Amino acid sequence: MARAPVYFFSHGGPTFMYADRDDDGTADIGAFNALKKMGKEIVETIKPKAVVVFSAHWQSSPNTIEVNTAEKTDLIYDFYGFPEFMYKETYPNVGSKNVSQQVITALQAAGIKAKGVNRGLDHGVWVPFKIAFGKGQELTVPVVQVSLFKSDDPRQHVALGKALSSLRDENILIIGSGMTVHNLREMGHYWGSVAPYAKKFDEMLKQAVVSETGSSREDALASLIKTPEANKSHPTKEHLLPIYIASGAAYDDSAVRVYTAQTSSLAWGEYKFGN
Repeated sequence: MARAPVYFFSHGGPTFMYADRDDDGTADIGAFNALKKMGKEIVETIKPKAVVVFSAHWQSSPNTIEVNTAEKTDLIYDFYGFPEFMYKETYPNVGSKNVSQQVITALQAAGIKAKGVNRGLDHGVWVPFKIAFGKGQELTVPVVQVSLFKSDDPRQHVALGKALSSLRDENILIIGSGMTVHNLREMGHYWGSVAPYAKKFDEMLKQAVVSETGSSREDALASLIKTPEANKSHPTKEHLLPIYIASGAAYDDSAVRVYTAQTSSLAWGEYKFGN
């Protein structure tokens, strides 16, 4: 059996779910369509046994990873100031104690402290999943969310992905969910235009991800996060770190950028690692 590929989703906020209906400028319809296309590939071609997902919206502690062991997983509506109907969205899903224990065991074997917790899925998971796995291409396998470290250490997050790489041999899909550029502080300033750093950093990230593999890519990504462009594009780094985990999980595999676009002070890069 071929190894399952690894994906990175740019997930946006709750308005992203409606980009095909009434886009208000905060979401990108191209990214929406790219997610639908990747979701179709996942459901119809890859047919994973389970999905392990990392979201920008769950950081545990600097040295310990938390793994959701709940089999009944509620949704977390971790966004504020949006219309009431967005807080009534649903996304049917189940967890798996067996898969979550596999994750914990693999992390501990790699020397990473890990523990199980009961937690819902935050919007960094269920918003893009509602798009990728919507009507007609539903994902009906267990979904296990895993935290990031509460640190900005790039190599620590690459190592986190590497520790779980063997799950791919069992056709367990690994997905990182963040944004390739995420500066909410300046969205209003660049409304109707694109921040210069958004375009520049989005391309710098692509260069680091798709032109290298293995330790060369790890070195490139470790250097990238320290640049002025990274600091401007990601005033806090949690939306960038999931692509470091994805690159670790697909350490020696090449990557392609499936899609990108920039809106205001955001960028919507979508990536696939491996074949």
